[in-house]
Amino acid sequence: MNMNDIKEHIEVIGADGVHVGTVDYVGKGRIVLAKHDGSHGQLAHHRTLPAELVADIEGDKVWLSANGDIAIAIIGSGVVRESD
Repeated sequence: MNMNDIKEHIEVIGADGVHVGTVDYVGKGRIVLAKHDGSHGQLAHHRTLPAELVADIEGDKVWLSANGDIAIAIIGSGVVRESD
C-alpha cells in the first residue's frame, strides 16, 4: 500500500463499513485524523491510526483491515498533541 495515495480530507472506513474519521494528513507511518469530524464533533487533539491498518485505498476512501469499533479503540491510544 502506497501511503502517498492517501490524500487529505478523504474518509476512513472500517472493514465493516463504519465511518472512522477523515484524513487530516499522513506522517511518520500514521494516518492523522482531522480534529473536527461531523460524526465525532470537535476534538481537542488529532487522533492517529497506524498505516498497517490500511487494507485498500479506493478513490476518496481509505478502507481499514479492522472493523470500525476496533479502529476507534486503537485511535484512542494514538493522540497527537499540537507540538508533535
